[in-house]
Amino acid sequence: MLDEPPGLEQLFVGSVTVGERGQVVIPAQAREQMALAPGDKLLAFMHPTGQMVSLCKVTMLENLAQSLSRMQAVANAEADDDDSEQ
Repeated sequence: MLDEPPGLEQLFVGSVTVGERGQVVIPAQAREQMALAPGDKLLAFMHPTGQMVSLCKVTMLENLAQSLSRMQAVANAEADDDDSEQ
């Protein structure tokens, strides 16, 4: 049986206040869970509603891109094998 996805209570990591210069402090719990360190690069994505911003570590997206590239290479190799068998 698959585990239930976490609810909002488990995902909530704190509240922030926007400063005069538009800056916010990422809550300590979120920094710890994301293993953020000073100097880490983050990407900010706007939700389509315009009411939410999500932050993502650049390294996570780089790792995802590498994984997808490897998966594509495997799929291409399997397709080449299928073609050569025919």
